[in-house]
Amino acid sequence: MNPKTLRKLRHQAFVRQNCRCFYCTLPIWEGDPTEFTARYDIGLREAKHLQCTAEHLIARQDGGDDTVQNVAAACVWCNRMRHWMRQDKAPTPEKYKNRVTQL
Repeated sequence: MNPKTLRKLRHQAFVRQNCRCFYCTLPIWEGDPTEFTARYDIGLREAKHLQCTAEHLIARQDGGDDTVQNVAAACVWCNRMRHWMRQDKAPTPEKYKNRVTQL
């Protein structure tokens, strides 16, 4: 994995998704959170959960690649929760997105 390539793909997904999380559709941020915290009137602690991450729709461990089709922009919270305490595979992106939407 080339970190520059992944950063580029994450940024492209961030822009393509209108600066919103792939799963929960909340606004997310890249870079310095100062403007984001002021814009949404939240603290840095809350903003950290909404930082943009690169989410592999098909995990690399399952054969997923660093490609435009496989990398989405997701908030830290959704990215972690999708994979948290999974002994087997994480739920598919579609199942997880549906679950988040229902909540």
